[in-house]
Amino acid sequence: MKQAITAYHKDDQYDWVAELACGHFQHVRNKPPWVNRPWVETSTGRNTMLGYKLNCKKCDKSEPKDSR
Repeated sequence: MKQAITAYHKDDQYDWVAELACGHFQHVRNKPPWVNRPWVETSTGRNTMLGYKLNCKKCDKSEPKDSR
């Protein structure tokens, strides 16, 4: 199920995590060549992706909301 990015935070390893409208979290790492997300490296890039919808596998599985 597609869910909009509403905010970001860093995890314990300092990787960026998107906070989704559904209450789930999803890592948004830039790890080329497998995952190419250069926008996550700057605050401007992250801000341009607010509202962008990511596929939330946790919603598909009806999992409870995440918490920090």
